[in-house]
Amino acid sequence: MEKNILVGLSFGITSAAITTLGLIVGLEAATSSLKVILGGILTIAIADAFSDALGIHISQESEKNNTIKDVWIATVVTFFAKFLFAMTFTIPFLLLPISLAMFTGIAWGFFIIASLSFFIAKREKKNPIWSIAEHLIIAIVVIFLTHQAGHLISQFFG
Repeated sequence: MEKNILVGLSFGITSAAITTLGLIVGLEAATSSLKVILGGILTIAIADAFSDALGIHISQESEKNNTIKDVWIATVVTFFAKFLFAMTFTIPFLLLPISLAMFTGIAWGFFIIASLSFFIAKREKKNPIWSIAEHLIIAIVVIFLTHQAGHLISQFFG
């Protein structure tokens, strides 16, 4: 797979999973509002997709070996990967009760992270177990911290 496509996909998908998981867990803990969670997912899918795409764009420009085409491929792939994967988190919230949607979203996020970690580890000829474990631990930390932040926000501002 072309390097710039892999950069955009891996960054966009990982960012979509981690950022959206943190957002939905924090918003649910703070508000328990379906409308707020769905609005948050849509907002982050748009704003963070553009932000991450610009970050990748500038990062790729800073590398001497990239052509303008390479830079734009990574930029566009990052945007669409981030936007589309972030939007997939709306599906459980549209179909299920909020508490079940939360757990379904977390399971989906873990599946995305584990699958991508497995793919990259295999490609790099590394042990996928360690890669998956490392990345899922980071996701668990994000979920724990944003859940706690949501409760604090609810207590102080709710």
